Parts: sequence; C-alpha cells; structure tokens
Amino acid sequence: MQSTKEQVEKFLSKCEEMKYCKFIVAPSKISDLLKCIVNSRELYGLIDAVTTDFDYPAVKSNCLVTISNSTYERCYVNLPQTTGQVIAFVFCLLMEFENNTLNFNEFLRRYFPEDGSYVASYRAFCAVIIKSLQDAVAQVYEDELNTPDYIEPEQPDAQRAQLISVAEVLISGEIDYVTNCPVPDEDKEGGLKILRQLLVAVKSGDKNLVEALACGYNYFILYNRCISPSVTQLFAFIVEFEKSI
Repeated sequence: MQSTKEQVEKFLSKCEEMKYCKFIVAPSKISDLLKCIVNSRELYGLIDAVTTDFDYPAVKSNCLVTISNSTYERCYVNLPQTTGQVIAFVFCLLMEFENNTLNFNEFLRRYFPEDGSYVASYRAFCAVIIKSLQDAVAQVYEDELNTPDYIEPEQPDAQRAQLISVAEVLISGEIDYVTNCPVPDEDKEGGLKILRQLLVAVKSGDKNLVEALACGYNYFILYNRCISPSVTQLFAFIVEFEKSI
C-alpha cells in the first residue's frame, strides 16, 4: 500500500500534468485527476471530510461572479477563503465538468475569456483553479510531504562482512598483546589508539586511512620492539583488504 506521502505526491503530479497538457486532452486529464482521488484512500477521505455539510450551490453562486451593466458583462472566479472550501469547491466543479452538468468549454469562454482562444483560456483556468487545488492539498499534507523518504541502510556484502570479522579477531588479539607489552604507558596508549581506529577504518571501508594507520602501527612496533606473533597475519590481512576495496 502506498504511503500518504506517495498518494499525495501522485495527485500533485497529476495536477502538474493537467496544468501543462494540451487543451484538447483537458477532459481526459480531469478524469485522471478525479480517478486519482477515488483510488487514494487518503485523498478520498479528505474529500469526504471537506464536502460533508458543504453547500456547493451556495458557494458556487458566490464564487462564479458576473458583473454587468448596459455596456458590458464581466465574469470571473472568486475562490473561497479557506483551504477546505477551496478543495471542496474545485472538486465539485471538476465533477460537474466530468458529468457534463456544466460545459467545460463554455465555462472557459465565460470565466476565462483571455484573448478569445480556448488554449489561452485553459492556461488561465489552470493557473487559478488547478493550481489552487494543488496548493491547498499540499498545504494540508505539508508535514507528510516534508518528511524525508526512508532509505534502507546499505548492507555490507558477504565478502566485506567476512573481512570485517577477520579484522575484529586480528586487531582484538593485537590490542591484548599491546596491553600486556612492557612498553611505556604513553607509547602503549598511542599504539592502542592506532589499533582501535584501524578497526573503525576497516569497518567504514576507508582505504587511505587504513593504509595510514597501518604505517603508524608498523612504526610503533618497530620503535618499541613490541612485535606480536600474529602481527604478520595482521599486515597480510591489510594488504588483502586494500585490494578488495
């Protein structure tokens, strides 16, 4: 099942398609937009909520304004002030176009006359009606839309997981050896820090840092004559590890 964010993003994408489609396919885009609502549990619930007790005829009479006198008649759309009423009004208006109880072309000619062409009228219609619906729905689901998508953490492959396991064994053994080695405490702490960071670098796959820490540890063991029986295995492992990255 799609998440709320996915459902809303799909709807907003349908609005975007409708805003930039050709006028000739506008009726089919209106149908697609309405189907998107019906097929979305979240959006269907929203429409049900905003249209409950919504007096469409009364709101429509206030929104579709006609000013006329003896010389001219001017018609325009004055959308409701609240987000819920904008969504309810535009949905009901689109349903009228879908059911052909209101002729879409005639509506464009009357309320969005522009330069006299249906193409320009349709663009003006989308800029007011469809964008208002789009913005209103986006406002309702603002929190969901701003929530980052969950990204599955990257899992190490089998070979890398095995290398990390080997590193943990070798470095843990080396830490035990250095801890009990008769070297000055200050030097000993430096060697232990190198080993701990070496394990971190192996786990993160930082090849350059692994190489630098290996050089540092090599200097430590030579300077302090603190050479464990397994240190050869550790350096051999580091060589193989660097080749695998």
